[in-house]
Amino acid sequence: MDAPLIDFAVAARTGAALVPRGPALSRAEASDVVTGLRAAAEASVEHVARVTQLASPPEAGPMLVLDRPTWLAANIDMVEALMTDAAGPARDAEGVRERSEAVANGVQLGGALALMSSRILGQYLPFGPPRLVLVAPNVAKVERQLGVNAADFRLWICLHEQTHRLQFAQAPWLREHLTSAMGELIDADADPGDPAEQDDTPRRLKLPSSLLDVVTTPAQRVVFDRINAVMSLMEGYADVMMDRVGPDVVPTVATIRERFEGHRARGGWVRVVNKLMGMDLKLAQYRDGAAFCRAVIDRVGVAGLNAVYESPGLLPTLEEIHHPDVWLARAHPVAVPVTDAVAAGSAGRPEA
Repeated sequence: MDAPLIDFAVAARTGAALVPRGPALSRAEASDVVTGLRAAAEASVEHVARVTQLASPPEAGPMLVLDRPTWLAANIDMVEALMTDAAGPARDAEGVRERSEAVANGVQLGGALALMSSRILGQYLPFGPPRLVLVAPNVAKVERQLGVNAADFRLWICLHEQTHRLQFAQAPWLREHLTSAMGELIDADADPGDPAEQDDTPRRLKLPSSLLDVVTTPAQRVVFDRINAVMSLMEGYADVMMDRVGPDVVPTVATIRERFEGHRARGGWVRVVNKLMGMDLKLAQYRDGAAFCRAVIDRVGVAGLNAVYESPGLLPTLEEIHHPDVWLARAHPVAVPVTDAVAAGSAGRPEA
């Protein structure tokens, strides 16, 4: 089945028109944030390589500091690359109905990304040209809101995104694995046994009230759970590693983690927005993935956990994310003692 038609030019124009202004910063303040983030991104490479025991090849892509409109444009490019890899090159819309579908989907995509543009601090973009991007106005806004040490916070954010950069570099098959799963999700979008889905009804993007609403068929649920498991591993691993760097590198890491978790868990309208944007699922991925990684590290160390990057067959299932012992029994049937100093706790990781 073809993927939904999307007019990416419309998405770019819509997003650019709707992206909110950033916090008021003087020229000196803006320069300080940008310079500080660039320095933090460079410094994070060595620290992440040390605690993750993952190599840091130069071809992992550039590290860029962006404003909100540029972040939005980069993500539209990434979505287009992902859709092309997952479902093949987009075909041109034919006729009024298909053209309307492509425009409506473009407006929806641009609007959703504009809403997200004020919330993303950093991101690794693995689809299309790989890039690590840091959104300067958002970092400036949050570090003010939290009242944390700016230099520590900037480095802490970079540690998380740098970890993602090294994850994809360590497992070059991971990009194709995820795009293949996305293609399966698109193919499973309609139940083959449902004749109502066999017509030429226009395909609309699904940017739902909850990401779980995307899943409408049993076949989709199977694929969705597989993608969710991988994303939980990726996000949880990065969350654990950014703290394992420790207070010798980020002196106020315990304070930052405590305040940042409170920021993530805000209620009221923020909780409603989180649900609308699917961020409720993302927060669960951080939490569940981090719990899995800590449990595995406690048993087999960081090197044992890094077995997940050896092949797709060693990625945890969603059940294994929630029951690490099941993955350990499969990946490490004879548990080895923890021998690396970092896994033994010498890095001084604070409890989140």
